[in-house]
Amino acid sequence: MGKTTVTLGLLAALRRRGLTVQPFKVGPDFIDPGHHTQVAGRVCRNLDGWMLPREANLAIFRRHASQAEVAVVEGVMGLFDGYDGLSETGSTAQMAKWLGLPVLLVVDARAMARSAAALVQGFYDFDPNLTLAGVVFNRIGGATHLEYLQQALAQLEKVRCFGGLPRDGELAIPERHLGLTTAEDHTLGPEYLEHLANLMEAHLDLEALLAALPPLTVSEETPQGAGSPTVRLGVARDQAFCFYYPDNLELLSHYGAELVPFSPLQDRHLPENLQGIYLGGGYPELFARQLMENQTLKAAIKEQAEAGMPIYAECGGLMYLSREIEDLQGTPHPMVGLLPFTVRMLPRLRSLGYREITLAADGLLGPAGSRARGHEFHYSEIVNEAGAIQKLYRVTPRQGGEPTVEGYCYKNILASYVHLHFGSNPEVARHLVACCHRYKEEG
Repeated sequence: MGKTTVTLGLLAALRRRGLTVQPFKVGPDFIDPGHHTQVAGRVCRNLDGWMLPREANLAIFRRHASQAEVAVVEGVMGLFDGYDGLSETGSTAQMAKWLGLPVLLVVDARAMARSAAALVQGFYDFDPNLTLAGVVFNRIGGATHLEYLQQALAQLEKVRCFGGLPRDGELAIPERHLGLTTAEDHTLGPEYLEHLANLMEAHLDLEALLAALPPLTVSEETPQGAGSPTVRLGVARDQAFCFYYPDNLELLSHYGAELVPFSPLQDRHLPENLQGIYLGGGYPELFARQLMENQTLKAAIKEQAEAGMPIYAECGGLMYLSREIEDLQGTPHPMVGLLPFTVRMLPRLRSLGYREITLAADGLLGPAGSRARGHEFHYSEIVNEAGAIQKLYRVTPRQGGEPTVEGYCYKNILASYVHLHFGSNPEVARHLVACCHRYKEEG
């Protein structure tokens, strides 16, 4: 039970009080926002100090917080952790200052008593421009432990304790590589949410916390209205393909795409009258047998790709378009077969980190020289590449260095391990929709 569980608990408790709560998540994560969305009943939005410029973050926050009574933003890593050890770039602290929000510090208090006050003092003094709303102690051993923690913190006077949460194994969400199981795989049912809200009500002074927060006086930003749809874009949405930034989808809609969901796991046919396909990330390796056995849909995607339909694929989508996925036991599972390589699963992390891509030539996402930012994380690698295939991306890691080549192109397919956030360059979304429209006109 950590920071995410505490965030979910606050969302559940505040919503039970009848408040409209808008969740946000700092960082490139897809999994935590899915759980936030379940609990809050409102789509969680990603904020990110590296992938997105300051104004883009402010616009996202204002647009969605203006429709709520309370905004809850879960941070990323530790409060001051971000781009490197020298600056606040990409950190929760930076985002809190950009948004003008106070920070509720969640302190893991296991095996600590008076030392917790020294820890909190350090956080309080480290950045005088950051506002701490107060502290919640987590994983406490009981009432006596909390009393010691409160006694220690009372010496600081300037930092308030809003309570302490006991360890509770029943609230643990199962994990797999790279974090918790997804909301699609692990639904947080009514009993779980009730238990979570009860825990918050019993152990935190929510009235005092709400009173300590500044009013949410966010001026509503009038979103630019989406034009009438000009193309139909199929979007893979199921347990295997569930990693999408909501703002990516909304930008595509804004530029004229009607988003049509379909399931590579369940559907035997593509939706009718599509002019493009978006295959997002997820965990296709967990459903490799089911994807392999859906021969009809694989054949339909391959037929459309060979006819020139624009197909944009990220990470899990790249895996699905490959020749095969090889599991940890070395068993191959044939996939769509449009990309001439095998994707082999590994027992260890293969790649993790922010990426900036530059197009080396004109392509599905824009003209040569176009740039966008995103994030890469996977436990697989590409092997047994057969034949030449164009690689459109020049990929630069966050810390710089020599770019690598990636972004696999075949006909009108563009597939990559990098999850791009279109908010880093909205022209990417506009150009993708324009390519779909061109395919429609030429067809």
